Amino acid sequence: MGVSRRDFLKGLAIGGTTGYFAMAGASSTVLKDVFVPQRPLGTFDIGECKSVKCTVVSETSWFNNARVVKDMKDAGGLLVNQYIIPWTHKGVKEGYNGDNSGGFCTLIDVELMDGSKKKILLDCGWNTAWMDECFKREGVDRMLENHEIDMLFVSHEHFDHYWGVESVMKHCPDIPVIVPKGFYKEGFDLLKGANFPVAGVKNDYSHTGPLEIRESGKVHPLFPGAASITFDSAIITRVTGEQGLVFNVAGKGLVAVTGCCHMGIISFLEEIKHTVKGGDKIYGIQGGLHISPFEDWDPQYDDLIKALPGYGIEILGCNHCTGYLTAEKMVLAGMPVVQGTARFKSKKKLYLGNGDQIMFG
Repeated sequence: MGVSRRDFLKGLAIGGTTGYFAMAGASSTVLKDVFVPQRPLGTFDIGECKSVKCTVVSETSWFNNARVVKDMKDAGGLLVNQYIIPWTHKGVKEGYNGDNSGGFCTLIDVELMDGSKKKILLDCGWNTAWMDECFKREGVDRMLENHEIDMLFVSHEHFDHYWGVESVMKHCPDIPVIVPKGFYKEGFDLLKGANFPVAGVKNDYSHTGPLEIRESGKVHPLFPGAASITFDSAIITRVTGEQGLVFNVAGKGLVAVTGCCHMGIISFLEEIKHTVKGGDKIYGIQGGLHISPFEDWDPQYDDLIKALPGYGIEILGCNHCTGYLTAEKMVLAGMPVVQGTARFKSKKKLYLGNGDQIMFG
């Protein structure tokens, strides 16, 4: 089932929840054939690493889907500035201490070919109290204090991926931070210690370390065997730009790690395939796939389920905005989905949840 560019843009611009989420997976399917011309395999050599281990610090971005959607609609729609939306925090029965906000964060441990280690903190959640507990559970607070984590890599500016930055800065204010092109002034102000009372977001610890803004449209090496790619993605709540990670595991192939993947998982894999050396073998995936984040299935999403096996993926880790319905359909289709343990307030075992780990290599 296809979709025209006009219909896609119309769906994105509607500003209503149904319009956007009905189109949420469109750019991952047929649109790649419209906008992405056929290209040769990639030649950009990012080097190799021995292994990549991902620990899901928190995939529970929020606890009640309907509450989050209603907050956006009540504020005027999906295109309203996220920093002025009065997000509902307290009074959610199934939430963390009655708080609806949680957050997404993954700790990535990379073993290099010489046996040395690198650690990347991918995103930093939303609710500071929740992230403090998650950091303590996984030892991230100690790692930050000991400067064992090499960088905070922010996939995009969304509230559930970035607003818990205080939980990082209180332990390591000089940590190097990498953000994608498209961050707004509010996002940089938050990093410097600004607070936004209406939205219920704060950071009382100013960042004192290096800050790098990654430009779109090219591969950015991080260290041997690791790089990032930035996309000019237009996302809800006035957020633009998202970056994903790619690793080259020796003897196995490339591994794609994402935050939300608003750019579309197929678009991300296609960019890797035609940009990075070794792109003919996508060994694994981990992270949010942004296919059906609110469990609202659309027939176009079936195209994604059919397309993913074509990349030769051997290990598929997903969580957060992938949607449980998506994970269930991928399992039924025989895809190598790594299931979780449903601990620490993760609701189901269908995909990796809080405290779960996945190893590549």
